[in-house]
Amino acid sequence: MNAPPAPAPAPGDQGLDRYAVIGNPVAHSKSPAIHANFAQQTGEPVKYDRILAPVNGFAQAVDAFMSAGGRGLNVTVPFKLQAYALATRRSARAEAAGAVNTLRFERVDGGRIEILGDNTDGVGLVTDVEAQPRVALSGARVLLLGAGGAARGVILPLLERRPRALTIVNRTAARTTELIERFAVFARAVGCTLEGGAPGVEHGVYDIVINATAGSLDGAVPVFAAACVGPGTLAYDMMYAAGPTVFMQHAARLGARTVDGLGMLVRQAAESFFVWRGVRPDPAPVLAALRASL
Repeated sequence: MNAPPAPAPAPGDQGLDRYAVIGNPVAHSKSPAIHANFAQQTGEPVKYDRILAPVNGFAQAVDAFMSAGGRGLNVTVPFKLQAYALATRRSARAEAAGAVNTLRFERVDGGRIEILGDNTDGVGLVTDVEAQPRVALSGARVLLLGAGGAARGVILPLLERRPRALTIVNRTAARTTELIERFAVFARAVGCTLEGGAPGVEHGVYDIVINATAGSLDGAVPVFAAACVGPGTLAYDMMYAAGPTVFMQHAARLGARTVDGLGMLVRQAAESFFVWRGVRPDPAPVLAALRASL
């Protein structure tokens, strides 16, 4: 299938470096508004678009964007694994996640373009969690619900914050086991107890419970034991909505403080902006404006 042509620069965009979010679907993405705010805040000459790529035409769409002078891409569903395969060089966190959500294009000797693949999802999560009042990941007991791509992308950044224990719970035990084996060496190196648990039978109260499942998209609450939530627990949903998600509502009834993943979205975007431009924008005002618009 032929890829759509890359968006042509508008007359007023001359001299701006071009970036975009690529996905299918992609019309709902808030990334253009977020990065427009970052560009205005930092004074960086950035133009940011959306690219709807055919499901079977991701590589062709990326090539068209690069050929038109594009400098980098944010990658959303369903292309994060394809972006990982397409990258000619990957960051350590992308290797750990096995998925890429940020591509940077660099022209090297001979005019060849090198494609750097990175994953900023985990950085977005941990910085947003740590931005909450009275929360510290260092020394914390953390419960991670889910063992899919979203969970996989955040485990290394979580471990880098040196929690006391990280428990991964998923309906499919084999996926949990695979993640524990993948990150066991690093967990031991930072002094973290990394273990798996069966849904609904976790032991003890956790400081932080993170929902990395897609349940909030279809109104399903992931199974976890009510006893693992206490008054001091932060329940964090990686999904977000105009109001509290079903996971947040359930956790609040159990007595937890709750936060959604809108801050994660903005903070991972800020990390992508830094990967591209070497300038770190302040996510706080952009997050506040985005929250007000929901």
